[in-house]
Amino acid sequence: MAQPRESEAPREAKLFRNNKSQAVRIPADFELPGDRVMIHREGNRLVIEPAPNKNLLDILARLKPLGPQDQFPDVDETLLPAKAIDL
Repeated sequence: MAQPRESEAPREAKLFRNNKSQAVRIPADFELPGDRVMIHREGNRLVIEPAPNKNLLDILARLKPLGPQDQFPDVDETLLPAKAIDL
């Protein structure tokens, strides 16, 4: 998926009909994450933005796995030896 860029030059996109709805073909370099969007009008503009994640499972599903550089250090190596305790 393409990374979002702050300022893209405007591009023409194709409008078409999908049953009774009008649809727009979004170029690959404008691709949005997920499969849902939020849409609203600002004057004559139609604004389309990614829909927010609905729940924790959606958020976790989109996370990338941790790499080797992200692993937690082995803290057991820094601990003092355990002492015997009489109870």
